[in-house]
Amino acid sequence: MIGWRERFLYAGSIAAMQGFVDEARVHAKGGDGGAGAVSFRREAHVNRGGPDGGDGGSGGSVWLVASRKTASLLAFKDHPHRRGADGGHGSGAKRHGPRGEDLFVQVPEGTVVASLGGGDAHSTDGYRRGEVLADLMVEGDRFLAAKGGHGGMGNARFLSNSRRAPAFAEQGEQGEERWLQLELKLMADVALIGFPNSGKSTLISRLSAARPKIADYPFTTLQPHLGVVRIGDGADEREVVLADIPGLVEGAADGRGLGQRFLRHVERARALVVLVDLAQDRMESPEEQERILTSELARYSSELADLPRIIVGSRVDLATSSSVWPESQISAVTGAGLNSFTYALSGLVQDAAQRGPQRRSTVVSRPEPEGVRVARLAGKVFVVSGRLAVRAVALSDLTDQDAVRHVQKKLRSLGVERALARAGAKAGDTVRVGPVELTFEPDEGE
Repeated sequence: MIGWRERFLYAGSIAAMQGFVDEARVHAKGGDGGAGAVSFRREAHVNRGGPDGGDGGSGGSVWLVASRKTASLLAFKDHPHRRGADGGHGSGAKRHGPRGEDLFVQVPEGTVVASLGGGDAHSTDGYRRGEVLADLMVEGDRFLAAKGGHGGMGNARFLSNSRRAPAFAEQGEQGEERWLQLELKLMADVALIGFPNSGKSTLISRLSAARPKIADYPFTTLQPHLGVVRIGDGADEREVVLADIPGLVEGAADGRGLGQRFLRHVERARALVVLVDLAQDRMESPEEQERILTSELARYSSELADLPRIIVGSRVDLATSSSVWPESQISAVTGAGLNSFTYALSGLVQDAAQRGPQRRSTVVSRPEPEGVRVARLAGKVFVVSGRLAVRAVALSDLTDQDAVRHVQKKLRSLGVERALARAGAKAGDTVRVGPVELTFEPDEGE
């Protein structure tokens, strides 16, 4: 499992954390809209003042916003629920209810948002389970997780020549509600790849302010770390974000040793540094380490295999005098070779930036289907779907005869009766529109 005892660095600042979580679920619920008011003007010297009920305010929406101030999905581990504020109810004198405030939920840069499908009966998702909805890669990117419900109209809205004193108003619409899967993929220029206990954590702690746990046993690092390496001076200074990926073993592409969970964080890197351990107590030879590591990268993703990379021999201070390694060699403990290594990092990143496309965020926007759809269930039960039709029924006060007539007129104008007739509905059949069950009573002309 992912550990709960490290520190995390981003953009040169260290944020002490209780742990690092790179997968989480969030339940987003938009605020409910406020109800419209039923009110009539009652004022001295004003005869038949008429309806003056105000509208309810719309509920607040829930937004996921990428922020570099947040480094982990830890906040969602034990508290997954996020809800927008409800809208206020309308009141007399045509006073509208206040709109509910939107809720902006911060997530780390590099967060991928996916659908969990129809999680419950009130879900308005409509996406396939696992379908990616957003990839929030840059500070400020945001995704609408759950939209707030519309406020209901007050009775002043229903005044007409034929309805001089409407005694009904709309209820507020319920906000959208759904479960989402969040997955963090670290944003780094260069990812350090190597076997467990090959000196990756020592290297990143030597080059940056990151302080991962370091010990003389394998799998010391159980979570990724980011460090910022500053290279050059003055106007020529540039920063390279380095990712310390927990050690990989043979079979990592198949999930061995949590390999797939760690390899996910390599996907966003522009380039790779493959660390080959030169210490004499390492069982695998340097050539064998290089073969296994590059093979696991290629098996996990062909794109990873094509990334620019450099091969570096690490822990040269523990190598035997007779060992020969043709590539560059470094020691994070003694500092040997680190100066040339950092400039090689800079050149590697510059070359990768020129070769590869710029990072871009994506947000999937699926337009809501228009019109009315009718599905026939077993027996004489028909289900009507379509946002406008469901909203017309769900928001109305069906205990008031004027409101019922208004709903019937609204459904007729939307083509619901014609659609039901085409689907084979007969008088007396049950019709479900949202949470409400109605009895079908067509006009004689239908």
